[in-house]
Amino acid sequence: MTTTLAFIGLGHMGGPMAANLVRAGHRVLGHDLVESCLAAAVESGVERAGSAAEAAAMADVVITMLPAGRHVLSLYGPEGLLAAARPGTLFVDCSTIDVADSRAAHTAAEAAGHRSLDAPVSGGVVGAEAGTLTFMAGGEEAAFAEAEPLLTVMGKKAVHCGAAGAGQAAKICNNMILGVSMIAVSEAFVLAESLGLSDQALFDVASAASGQCWALTVNCPVPGPVPGSPANRDYRPGFAAPLMAKDLGLAANAVRAGGVDAELGLRAAELYARFAEGSGADQDFSGIVRAIRAASTTADAEKGATP
Repeated sequence: MTTTLAFIGLGHMGGPMAANLVRAGHRVLGHDLVESCLAAAVESGVERAGSAAEAAAMADVVITMLPAGRHVLSLYGPEGLLAAARPGTLFVDCSTIDVADSRAAHTAAEAAGHRSLDAPVSGGVVGAEAGTLTFMAGGEEAAFAEAEPLLTVMGKKAVHCGAAGAGQAAKICNNMILGVSMIAVSEAFVLAESLGLSDQALFDVASAASGQCWALTVNCPVPGPVPGSPANRDYRPGFAAPLMAKDLGLAANAVRAGGVDAELGLRAAELYARFAEGSGADQDFSGIVRAIRAASTTADAEKGATP
Protein backbone atom coordinates (compact mmCIF):
# COMPACT_ATOMS: atom_id res chain seq x y z
CA MET A 1 0.00 0.00 0.00
CA THR A 2 1.33 3.46 -0.90
CA THR A 3 1.85 5.69 2.13
CA THR A 4 2.56 9.42 2.22
CA LEU A 5 5.65 9.93 4.32
CA ALA A 6 7.49 12.96 5.65
CA PHE A 7 11.23 12.38 5.94
CA ILE A 8 13.13 14.99 7.94
CA GLY A 9 16.92 14.75 7.81
CA LEU A 10 18.28 13.68 4.42
CA GLY A 11 22.00 13.38 5.11
CA HIS A 12 24.35 10.44 4.57
CA MET A 13 21.88 8.04 6.22
CA GLY A 14 18.50 9.69 5.74
CA GLY A 15 18.95 10.38 2.04
CA PRO A 16 19.45 6.75 0.98
CA MET A 17 16.74 5.58 3.39
CA ALA A 18 14.24 8.00 1.86
CA ALA A 19 15.30 6.92 -1.64
CA ASN A 20 14.57 3.29 -0.79
CA LEU A 21 11.08 4.26 0.34
CA VAL A 22 10.50 6.05 -2.96
CA ARG A 23 11.68 3.00 -4.90
CA ALA A 24 9.19 0.90 -2.95
CA GLY A 25 6.37 3.09 -4.29
CA HIS A 26 5.75 5.44 -1.36
CA ARG A 27 5.27 9.18 -1.69
CA VAL A 28 8.03 10.84 0.33
CA LEU A 29 7.98 14.55 1.20
CA GLY A 30 11.46 15.55 2.35
CA HIS A 31 13.15 18.39 4.16
CA ASP A 32 16.71 19.13 5.21
CA LEU A 33 18.40 22.37 6.22
CA VAL A 34 21.37 21.50 3.98
CA GLU A 35 20.41 22.33 0.40
CA SER A 36 22.85 19.85 -1.16
CA CYS A 37 21.32 16.98 0.85
CA LEU A 38 17.81 18.02 -0.10
CA ALA A 39 18.76 18.39 -3.77
CA ALA A 40 20.31 14.91 -3.84
CA ALA A 41 17.16 13.45 -2.29
CA VAL A 42 14.98 15.21 -4.87
CA GLU A 43 17.06 13.61 -7.62
CA SER A 44 16.16 10.21 -6.15
CA GLY A 45 12.44 10.97 -6.26
CA VAL A 46 11.78 12.65 -2.91
CA GLU A 47 9.38 15.61 -3.18
CA ARG A 48 10.77 18.88 -1.83
CA ALA A 49 8.81 20.35 1.08
CA GLY A 50 9.13 24.01 1.99
CA SER A 51 9.64 23.16 5.66
CA ALA A 52 9.64 20.22 8.04
CA ALA A 53 6.21 21.27 9.32
CA GLU A 54 4.82 21.46 5.78
CA ALA A 55 5.95 17.89 5.12
CA ALA A 56 4.49 16.64 8.42
CA ALA A 57 1.13 18.28 7.73
CA MET A 58 0.57 16.11 4.64
CA ALA A 59 2.00 12.82 5.94
CA ASP A 60 0.58 9.62 7.38
CA VAL A 61 3.97 8.82 8.95
CA VAL A 62 6.75 11.23 9.92
CA ILE A 63 10.30 9.83 9.95
CA THR A 64 13.17 11.79 11.47
CA MET A 65 16.90 11.10 11.10
CA LEU A 66 18.73 13.83 13.00
CA PRO A 67 22.16 14.36 14.61
CA ALA A 68 21.24 14.64 18.31
CA GLY A 69 18.46 14.63 20.87
CA ARG A 70 18.26 18.42 21.00
CA HIS A 71 17.36 18.49 17.31
CA VAL A 72 14.60 15.92 17.76
CA LEU A 73 13.13 17.68 20.81
CA SER A 74 13.32 21.04 19.07
CA LEU A 75 11.37 19.74 16.07
CA TYR A 76 8.89 18.02 18.39
CA GLY A 77 8.36 21.34 20.20
CA PRO A 78 5.11 23.33 20.49
CA GLU A 79 5.52 25.09 17.13
CA GLY A 80 7.00 22.12 15.28
CA LEU A 81 6.09 18.80 13.74
CA LEU A 82 3.66 17.63 16.41
CA ALA A 83 1.51 20.73 16.03
CA ALA A 84 1.56 20.57 12.23
CA ALA A 85 0.70 16.88 11.86
CA ARG A 86 -2.81 15.49 11.61
CA PRO A 87 -4.13 13.86 14.82
CA GLY A 88 -2.94 10.29 15.28
CA THR A 89 0.08 10.58 12.97
CA LEU A 90 2.79 8.00 13.56
CA PHE A 91 6.20 9.49 14.36
CA VAL A 92 9.25 7.27 13.83
CA ASP A 93 12.54 8.68 15.06
CA CYS A 94 15.53 6.85 13.57
CA SER A 95 18.11 9.18 15.14
CA THR A 96 20.54 7.82 17.72
CA ILE A 97 19.95 9.91 20.84
CA ASP A 98 20.01 9.69 24.61
CA VAL A 99 17.42 7.33 26.10
CA ALA A 100 16.02 10.12 28.28
CA ASP A 101 15.62 12.42 25.26
CA SER A 102 13.91 9.62 23.36
CA ARG A 103 11.43 9.04 26.16
CA ALA A 104 10.77 12.79 26.32
CA ALA A 105 10.01 12.76 22.58
CA HIS A 106 7.57 9.87 23.08
CA THR A 107 5.84 11.77 25.89
CA ALA A 108 5.55 14.92 23.78
CA ALA A 109 4.11 12.98 20.84
CA GLU A 110 1.56 11.23 23.02
CA ALA A 111 0.54 14.51 24.69
CA ALA A 112 -0.06 16.00 21.23
CA GLY A 113 -2.35 13.12 20.26
CA HIS A 114 0.13 11.15 18.13
CA ARG A 115 1.78 7.74 18.23
CA SER A 116 5.54 7.27 18.25
CA LEU A 117 8.40 4.84 17.88
CA ASP A 118 12.12 5.21 18.49
CA ALA A 119 13.87 3.15 15.83
CA PRO A 120 17.64 3.80 15.61
CA VAL A 121 19.59 1.84 13.04
CA SER A 122 22.75 -0.23 12.66
CA GLY A 123 24.53 -0.78 9.37
CA GLY A 124 26.03 2.58 8.41
CA VAL A 125 25.87 4.35 5.08
CA VAL A 126 26.50 1.11 3.15
CA GLY A 127 23.49 -0.47 4.85
CA ALA A 128 21.35 2.60 4.24
CA GLU A 129 22.17 2.56 0.53
CA ALA A 130 21.65 -1.19 0.18
CA GLY A 131 18.52 -1.31 2.32
CA THR A 132 20.10 -3.77 4.73
CA LEU A 133 19.90 -1.80 7.98
CA THR A 134 18.82 -3.32 11.28
CA PHE A 135 16.23 -1.31 13.20
CA MET A 136 15.92 -1.49 16.98
CA ALA A 137 12.51 -0.17 17.97
CA GLY A 138 10.93 1.02 21.19
CA GLY A 139 7.29 1.93 21.71
CA GLU A 140 3.82 0.40 21.66
CA GLU A 141 3.41 -2.89 19.79
CA ALA A 142 0.70 -1.38 17.59
CA ALA A 143 3.01 1.45 16.52
CA PHE A 144 5.74 -1.04 15.69
CA ALA A 145 3.32 -3.20 13.69
CA GLU A 146 2.33 -0.18 11.59
CA ALA A 147 5.92 0.96 11.06
CA GLU A 148 7.42 -2.48 10.39
CA PRO A 149 6.56 -2.64 6.66
CA LEU A 150 8.37 0.68 6.17
CA LEU A 151 11.33 -0.35 8.30
CA THR A 152 11.77 -3.55 6.31
CA VAL A 153 11.88 -1.53 3.09
CA MET A 154 14.81 0.42 4.50
CA GLY A 155 16.43 -2.55 6.24
CA LYS A 156 16.67 -6.29 6.40
CA LYS A 157 15.54 -6.64 10.01
CA ALA A 158 13.42 -4.77 12.54
CA VAL A 159 13.32 -5.84 16.18
CA HIS A 160 10.75 -4.58 18.68
CA CYS A 161 12.88 -4.19 21.81
CA GLY A 162 10.24 -2.99 24.26
CA ALA A 163 8.65 0.21 25.53
CA ALA A 164 9.60 3.81 24.78
CA GLY A 165 13.37 4.28 24.61
CA ALA A 166 14.14 0.56 24.36
CA GLY A 167 15.38 0.93 20.78
CA GLN A 168 17.88 3.58 21.86
CA ALA A 169 18.99 1.39 24.76
CA ALA A 170 19.62 -1.53 22.41
CA LYS A 171 21.52 0.73 19.98
CA ILE A 172 23.99 2.12 22.52
CA CYS A 173 24.60 -1.34 24.01
CA ASN A 174 25.22 -2.79 20.55
CA ASN A 175 27.61 0.00 19.61
CA MET A 176 29.49 -0.31 22.88
CA ILE A 177 30.18 -3.92 21.86
CA LEU A 178 31.21 -2.76 18.39
CA GLY A 179 33.51 0.00 19.62
CA VAL A 180 35.28 -2.23 22.11
CA SER A 181 35.64 -5.05 19.58
CA MET A 182 37.05 -2.75 16.88
CA ILE A 183 39.71 -1.52 19.30
CA ALA A 184 40.54 -5.10 20.27
CA VAL A 185 40.78 -6.23 16.64
CA SER A 186 42.93 -3.21 15.76
CA GLU A 187 45.28 -3.83 18.68
CA ALA A 188 45.61 -7.47 17.62
CA PHE A 189 46.63 -6.49 14.06
CA VAL A 190 49.20 -4.00 15.36
CA LEU A 191 50.56 -6.64 17.73
CA ALA A 192 50.71 -9.17 14.88
CA GLU A 193 52.68 -6.69 12.77
CA SER A 194 55.20 -6.22 15.58
CA LEU A 195 55.62 -10.00 15.79
CA GLY A 196 56.17 -10.41 12.05
CA LEU A 197 52.77 -11.98 11.36
CA SER A 198 51.05 -10.85 8.17
CA ASP A 199 47.62 -9.27 8.24
CA GLN A 200 46.27 -12.02 6.00
CA ALA A 201 47.60 -14.79 8.24
CA LEU A 202 46.00 -13.29 11.34
CA PHE A 203 42.72 -12.79 9.47
CA ASP A 204 42.70 -16.36 8.14
CA VAL A 205 43.13 -17.71 11.67
CA ALA A 206 40.94 -15.33 13.69
CA SER A 207 38.06 -15.28 11.18
CA ALA A 208 37.73 -19.05 11.54
CA ALA A 209 38.46 -19.19 15.27
CA SER A 210 37.21 -17.70 18.53
CA GLY A 211 38.34 -14.20 17.55
CA GLN A 212 35.69 -14.01 14.82
CA CYS A 213 33.49 -10.89 14.99
CA TRP A 214 31.83 -8.29 12.72
CA ALA A 215 34.68 -5.82 13.26
CA LEU A 216 37.05 -8.41 11.80
CA THR A 217 35.11 -10.17 9.06
CA VAL A 218 33.02 -7.29 7.66
CA ASN A 219 34.77 -4.05 8.64
CA CYS A 220 38.34 -5.34 8.89
CA PRO A 221 40.57 -2.42 9.96
CA VAL A 222 43.51 -3.28 7.67
CA PRO A 223 43.58 -3.31 3.85
CA GLY A 224 43.48 -6.62 2.01
CA PRO A 225 41.60 -9.38 3.82
CA VAL A 226 38.09 -7.91 3.32
CA PRO A 227 38.00 -6.03 -0.02
CA GLY A 228 34.78 -4.18 0.83
CA SER A 229 35.99 -2.73 4.12
CA PRO A 230 36.73 1.03 4.42
CA ALA A 231 40.41 0.20 5.04
CA ASN A 232 40.66 -0.45 1.29
CA ARG A 233 39.31 3.03 0.53
CA ASP A 234 41.75 4.98 2.71
CA TYR A 235 39.22 4.70 5.57
CA ARG A 236 36.56 6.76 3.82
CA PRO A 237 33.66 6.53 6.26
CA GLY A 238 31.06 3.85 6.19
CA PHE A 239 30.41 4.57 9.86
CA ALA A 240 32.36 7.70 10.72
CA ALA A 241 34.56 7.88 13.83
CA PRO A 242 32.74 10.97 15.18
CA LEU A 243 29.46 9.01 15.07
CA MET A 244 31.03 6.14 16.99
CA ALA A 245 32.40 8.66 19.49
CA LYS A 246 28.90 10.10 19.85
CA ASP A 247 27.30 6.69 20.41
CA LEU A 248 29.94 5.63 22.92
CA GLY A 249 29.47 8.93 24.72
CA LEU A 250 25.76 8.13 25.06
CA ALA A 251 26.66 4.66 26.33
CA ALA A 252 29.15 6.13 28.80
CA ASN A 253 26.49 8.51 30.14
CA ALA A 254 24.13 5.57 30.64
CA VAL A 255 26.90 3.51 32.30
CA ARG A 256 27.59 6.26 34.82
CA ALA A 257 23.91 6.99 35.45
CA GLY A 258 23.21 3.30 36.04
CA GLY A 259 26.25 2.67 38.23
CA VAL A 260 27.42 -0.09 35.87
CA ASP A 261 31.01 -1.36 36.09
CA ALA A 262 31.94 -1.11 32.40
CA GLU A 263 35.66 -0.33 32.27
CA LEU A 264 36.14 -1.30 28.63
CA GLY A 265 33.10 0.64 27.46
CA LEU A 266 34.26 3.79 29.24
CA ARG A 267 37.82 3.40 27.95
CA ALA A 268 36.54 2.88 24.40
CA ALA A 269 34.52 6.11 24.71
CA GLU A 270 37.68 7.98 25.74
CA LEU A 271 39.76 6.55 22.89
CA TYR A 272 37.15 7.29 20.23
CA ALA A 273 36.52 10.79 21.55
CA ARG A 274 40.24 11.56 21.21
CA PHE A 275 40.45 9.92 17.77
CA ALA A 276 37.36 11.72 16.44
CA GLU A 277 38.63 15.10 17.62
CA GLY A 278 41.98 14.55 15.92
CA SER A 279 43.08 12.52 12.92
CA GLY A 280 39.87 10.49 12.78
CA ALA A 281 37.53 13.44 12.24
CA ASP A 282 36.87 12.42 8.62
CA GLN A 283 37.70 8.71 8.82
CA ASP A 284 35.79 5.49 9.30
CA PHE A 285 35.78 4.28 12.87
CA SER A 286 38.04 1.38 11.86
CA GLY A 287 40.74 3.96 11.17
CA ILE A 288 41.49 3.88 14.89
CA VAL A 289 44.02 1.17 13.95
CA ARG A 290 46.17 4.00 12.59
CA ALA A 291 46.08 5.82 15.91
CA ILE A 292 46.98 2.62 17.77
CA ARG A 293 49.84 1.94 15.34
CA ALA A 294 51.14 5.51 15.64
CA ALA A 295 50.98 5.43 19.44
CA SER A 296 52.79 2.07 19.44
CA THR A 297 55.56 3.43 17.20
CA THR A 298 55.96 6.44 19.49
CA ALA A 299 56.15 4.23 22.55
CA ASP A 300 58.79 2.02 20.90
CA ALA A 301 60.86 5.06 19.94
CA GLU A 302 60.72 6.46 23.45
CA LYS A 303 61.70 3.09 24.88
CA GLY A 304 64.70 2.92 22.54
CA ALA A 305 65.80 6.40 23.55
CA THR A 306 65.90 5.56 27.23
CA PRO A 307 69.53 5.26 28.49
